[in-house]
Amino acid sequence: MFLLRLILPDRPGSLGTVATALGAVNADIHAIEIVEHRRENGTAVDDVVVDLPPGVLPDRLVSACNSVEDVEVIWFSRYGAGGGLHMDLEAVEQMTSAPREAIDILVEQAPAVLHADWAALLDGTGGEVKVALETSATPEFDGLADPWLPLAKATTLAPPANHKGLSESVLVASPLESDQRVLVIGRRGGPEFLGSEVARLSYLASLAVTIHTTA
Repeated sequence: MFLLRLILPDRPGSLGTVATALGAVNADIHAIEIVEHRRENGTAVDDVVVDLPPGVLPDRLVSACNSVEDVEVIWFSRYGAGGGLHMDLEAVEQMTSAPREAIDILVEQAPAVLHADWAALLDGTGGEVKVALETSATPEFDGLADPWLPLAKATTLAPPANHKGLSESVLVASPLESDQRVLVIGRRGGPEFLGSEVARLSYLASLAVTIHTTA
């Protein structure tokens, strides 16, 4: 599968035109998710998760989108995290069905929810920052997480330079339960996390803590 992040006019019919263009190159659309509305210039940022049949070159996806007037592809990559529409709601449903595991569930589901590659729960409550839980493909932290803690609120993070894995990722994080327990999520290579995605993570983190503590 592939992930396309697009800027397109925020008006009725825009997504349909893009979907038609992708259909013309035999792309199978798995999900279209509105990431952000930019009311100041009348555009929106959308993520489109698609698959292609064998023999169709991936760059045809970009060409198809660029053929639509006023549509710009700002990110294109292979996408293996799964996910799709309503991933936020699916994560919440899983957390409410197993409230004692709500935080673990959020860590596990975070890459799919935010179209990312990995997630890790860092715990500095004992004085030394440790990785308490991580998904597959999480790079080694090697003590480089110490400057990020304590973390007061959800925000993007600057990756450490010259660290294979972390330096190749764009990062977003949110505290869980305390400013010494932090969920870090990474995308290899991009795209950058937008303000709306930071807000979504903050909401889901607060919800996970509430569900867990009231179990």
